[in-house]
Amino acid sequence: MAENTEASKEKAMKRLLLIINTIILGIGLCGGPLILRLYFLHGGNRVWLSSFLQTAAFPVLFLPLIISYIIRRRSFSASPNGTKPKPFNMKLPLFLASSLVGLFLGLDDYLYSYGVARLPVSTSSLLVATQLAFTAIFAFFMVKQKFTAYTVNAVFLLCLGSGVLAMHASGDRPAGESNKQYVMGFVMTSLAAILYGFILPLLELVYKKCKQDVTFSLVLEIQLVMCLVATLFCLVGMIINNDFKVIPREARNFDLGETTYYVVLVAGALMWQLGFIGSLGVIYCASSLLSGILTAMCVPITEVLAVLIYKEKFKAEKGVSLVLALWGFISYFYGEFKQVKKIQSEPTAEIDLPQNHSVFDP
Repeated sequence: MAENTEASKEKAMKRLLLIINTIILGIGLCGGPLILRLYFLHGGNRVWLSSFLQTAAFPVLFLPLIISYIIRRRSFSASPNGTKPKPFNMKLPLFLASSLVGLFLGLDDYLYSYGVARLPVSTSSLLVATQLAFTAIFAFFMVKQKFTAYTVNAVFLLCLGSGVLAMHASGDRPAGESNKQYVMGFVMTSLAAILYGFILPLLELVYKKCKQDVTFSLVLEIQLVMCLVATLFCLVGMIINNDFKVIPREARNFDLGETTYYVVLVAGALMWQLGFIGSLGVIYCASSLLSGILTAMCVPITEVLAVLIYKEKFKAEKGVSLVLALWGFISYFYGEFKQVKKIQSEPTAEIDLPQNHSVFDP
């Protein structure tokens, strides 16, 4: 009886953590693209710099890690029979795996920034939504993700919506941009979606295969290493591209003012970091597929905000694509709702929690 009560508490805590990470993911992945587009709209044109900003705020992760370490130290002092906690728990194999994912992430940042520089936010966001299809495919092969008819329907509708958008993509090419630049932006954003669709299941696989107890504190350490490596990758690109010499001049010529220029850079970096924290947290609490679904769910919000804030065109094909995307989201969550109801109706249903996770561990 006591074990059931403890399991129920643990399940409730994990749900709360999932809700918190979902909110963080939504704020970051809606705000990040909008701020990035603001940079390009008002005079910014450094692709490597915008790529760098997507992971450059990783030092903020030290704050929750320090808090986690203090809590673990106090717990050890109260009960000194356990192992003395360390500031960082990551072992070498996990560090190497996280570094490899970080390289992929750095490349994905560049592909995405290149696309956003040449596409309206509404178009690039809809293209990024196709990552869900690739997340589903890679998750099936890499982590044996189970699918229902509702999941398959959701993935199909999202792909169909992006296909509709692709057929009429040239109609919203920004003024003054060549057809070649626009097509390159479309291709690069699509490649970014494919790569990100691979990264999410890869992270889930890392969680499953690592020979350590995966706590949320360790998840933050994984993100710290990933973002550090991705930032260094983009930093090398900035150095080769002479971005550091251009930044002061670009700031002086920024349409909204020099101070606003740096505010945009800092705000964008923080937004993207929130998005990554939320994504990894959702994978930890649930699965890479759910993280992909929630990432795609940010599309309608970003679409509306982009049209309202930047006065972007919202033609019929975007409307059709948006409706198909929303239909896909509803299909997925209706399927999940039915699955939960089915489990709850079974008298012998057991609470299913990952054995290597503990929501009480900081």
